[in-house]
Amino acid sequence: DGRVMLWDLRVAKRASRAFACDVPTTAVAMSKDGGRVFSGGVDNVVRMWDARMDAEAVLTMRGHSDTITGLALSPCGAYVLSNAMDNTLKMWDTRAYVEGEREMKSFVGHAHNYEKGLLRCAFSSDGTRVAAGSADMCVYVWDVDKGKLAYKLPGHKGAVNDVAFHPVENPILASAGADGVIFLGELDR
Repeated sequence: DGRVMLWDLRVAKRASRAFACDVPTTAVAMSKDGGRVFSGGVDNVVRMWDARMDAEAVLTMRGHSDTITGLALSPCGAYVLSNAMDNTLKMWDTRAYVEGEREMKSFVGHAHNYEKGLLRCAFSSDGTRVAAGSADMCVYVWDVDKGKLAYKLPGHKGAVNDVAFHPVENPILASAGADGVIFLGELDR
């Protein structure tokens, strides 16, 4: 229905906030402090909402040319990562005052395909690496500072739907695929 719902688990069966979009939403993320909600959808736009207000989005970030399938926040909370069906992974600066463009970097190499899966992305716990699932049955990991592909990890027998870095041990990465398998591996430091 296009709405992004924020639930307060202390209140039974009622959403505490509803943020209205005109299009279906396909990805959401929330800041660690609970103050900001991010959404992306079929209109190719990443939106930032103030979780304390039922108002319009406080920030919109345009740059993708196809549906957004995954969102992830950096450990410091200043950046959001967006994965889209245009085969790009973009890093956006969400700080209040930014000179220049909000799009910081664009990472390429991974792929979406005709299945149109909602492939997710992740930041490492120290913010030095980003990863994304891919329809080509691999996990892609990029070095944030260099903007270069660091790893293309094969092994799955279906699209890689989700990736997650260990919350403390940076080189440990998990991936979940459409093949029903979860891989857990360690990257070089």
